[in-house]
Order: sequence, then C-alpha cells, then structure tokens
Amino acid sequence: MSKVVLLSLVVALFIFSCGKDETRLEKDSPAYNFAKKIADKVPYFDPDANNIIVTTRDFKITTGEVLGSIYKTAGKRTSQFYNLDSTVLKEILRNNTQQYAEKTLLLHAMKKDGFDIPPSKMDSLLEQQYRRHGGQEKFMESVQRMGVDKEAVVQQMMEGLRIENYLNKKLEEKVNLSDEELFQVYNEDKTATVRHILLNTQGKSDAEKEKIRGEMEGILERARAGEDFALLANEYSEDPGSKDKGGLYENFARGVMVKPFEEAAFSVPVGEVSDIVETQFGYHILKVENRKKEDKPFEEVKEQLRSKAEQLNRNTVYFEFMDELRESAEYQMVEF
Repeated sequence: MSKVVLLSLVVALFIFSCGKDETRLEKDSPAYNFAKKIADKVPYFDPDANNIIVTTRDFKITTGEVLGSIYKTAGKRTSQFYNLDSTVLKEILRNNTQQYAEKTLLLHAMKKDGFDIPPSKMDSLLEQQYRRHGGQEKFMESVQRMGVDKEAVVQQMMEGLRIENYLNKKLEEKVNLSDEELFQVYNEDKTATVRHILLNTQGKSDAEKEKIRGEMEGILERARAGEDFALLANEYSEDPGSKDKGGLYENFARGVMVKPFEEAAFSVPVGEVSDIVETQFGYHILKVENRKKEDKPFEEVKEQLRSKAEQLNRNTVYFEFMDELRESAEYQMVEF
C-alpha cells in the first residue's frame, strides 16, 4: 500500500511540535480541557494521571507533554480530533508521540555533539522559510488565522532548521553514491506491477490478528493452488485503492510503497505469489505480474537517477541513524 496514509494530520502536527511545554497541564486550562476530551476516547491520555508515554536514559515524555504540544500548535484544528473514533485517534496519538520523541532524541544528540547554527545563518534560513509563504508578515497572518501561538511556531521552526542541518551533516557522507554504485542501481528493476490482497489489522488485538492471519493463510493456499488471483482480490481484499481492480497496482517505482511491500514486489519472481507480508496496514499477499528496467541509456539518465537514488539512500540512512539513537538511548514507548 502507498505511504500516503490517512493520518496526514500527524505530519502537520510534527512540523510544529515538540515545544518546551510543562509536562503536566494546568487544571481547567484550555489545553487541559482538550486533553480531557481526548481521554474520553483514549483513557491513558488523562491529564490528571499524566502518564509516562516514552522513556529513555536521558529523558521521559508524558502524555501531558504530548497533548500540550498538540494543543499549543494545532490551533483551530483541535476540533478535528473530537469526531475521530478511538482506533483512528489512538493511531494519530501513537504517531505523533513517536515523532515528538524522535525529535527530542535528535535535539539531545545535537547537544551532545555540540552542534548549533550561528545566529546570522539562522536568520537567513528563517527568511527563506518566510519567503516560501509570501514573506514574514503573510506567514504570521496565516499562523494567527489558524489560532496558533506565533512565538511557539517560530521557536519550533528554528528547532526544525537546526535538526535539518544537523542531519545533513551526519548523513551526507553515507548518502553519496559512486558511479559504480549508481550503475548497479541503473541495472535494477525500475518498476513493478502486482496484484495484492490485504486483510486489515489496524486497531486489532493480538487474538484478532491471529485469526486474520489464519484467514490469509487460507486465501494464500487457494491462490497458490491456481485460483484466479484477481477474483480472490475482488472478494477478499480490504484495500479500497485496488480491490475493485482485482488488487492491481501498476508500474510503481521503488520508494512509493511501504518497505515490506516493496521488498516483496521487487524480489518475488514474476508470475509467482509471495508469502504473507505484514505491514502497518495488515497482512498482504502479492502476485507479481511484471517488472521493468530503465530503457534509456545510462548517461542520459545518470544525474536524474543519482538525485532519486541518493534521496532514497538518504531515507534508508536516516532510519538506520534513528534506530541507532533509539537503541543507545534505550528508547521505549508504552503501549496504550
């Protein structure tokens, strides 16, 4: 399934998240009342309990800190939370908590490494951000219309810029590809076409997941016995993006699908059916219909390929770097 997920709200929150709010919300404050409404559906986030949600060797994060940050920077968008069912709301809170914690990990890593941006360069970077929104005045007017704390937004923009520059420095050496490495990428399959079946496990208990996996094992057995895969997808798949097309996703490039799905699509032999593949969406089986290689000469596409390959490589290196940070910090998130 595509990485473009329903939870786009999380991305907006992350851009303006991770301020220096007090971890316990002041009783009867607007942020506290917001948290109380959230706790009606997700009790672990009750502001009176102010439960610990993330632990590391260097810091702890509480539910009050997460919800305080959301309230302070979501502005008028807070009302969007109230109509969400508990399953979707849990997923948003889980993602936002993880992103908040990862940003805090990066800020601690920057401090340990003694990294910072000179004030003159920071002013220049901020000015670039303002210009993208039509200038500082228009940017601030937009922030004000959203009902967001302007000072908090600027502070968090500065944190984001520091992190971006820190990551550029840490990752650059590992991202660049030699011509030999680039030619290997050129010779890889460029696109894949698959049919797939998804059984959704989002928000399901372990017992429910076990039952769903058993159902998928039965479907897999039928697919490998020669039943028409497209008809099976029409009947059983819970992916709204492909169900009515017999589970078909055509000619997608690397980096478009979530990683386990992509790995199967580009490794299972053409014409064969994969084992059960698990992603954050659920259990999948794939039938690989076709794969294509680059049909233009290497020299013609070299620089375009380099740009795309290095961006994909950067994503891989970034996730590896974050895994290292989490491991060294003994990072743990509480299940709720």
